[in-house]
Amino acid sequence: QVQLVESGGGSVQAGGSLRLSCAASGYTYSVNYWGWFRQAPGKEREGVAAIYTGDGTTWHANSVKGRFTISLDNAKNTVYLQMNSLKPEDTAMYYCAAGADVDAPLYGYDEYSSWGQGTQVTVSS
Repeated sequence: QVQLVESGGGSVQAGGSLRLSCAASGYTYSVNYWGWFRQAPGKEREGVAAIYTGDGTTWHANSVKGRFTISLDNAKNTVYLQMNSLKPEDTAMYYCAAGADVDAPLYGYDEYSSWGQGTQVTVSS
């Protein structure tokens, strides 16, 4: 099993930046896909970004493309989400996820087997 702990959330003004971190422990060698998801009150969970450990392929949702970047530090077992040019509509609880076999990295949230507790991001206008 893999344990995930997110950090780095907070409150910023529109146009600002935050970097989320997801520290992993446990059987991290079994993880092939890392993902960041978010969920705002009253809305469905949304895939934000994902990365495949095999070759470093990344996916970013259209809503964040060009503003957010997912990256992985294997030595630290940590996944990051750099968020720039934040908008009020980015306000949500952000979750880190890990999975071994994921067919749809941005949409198959039920394919991820491990989840963090979430970190809140609030962007004010």
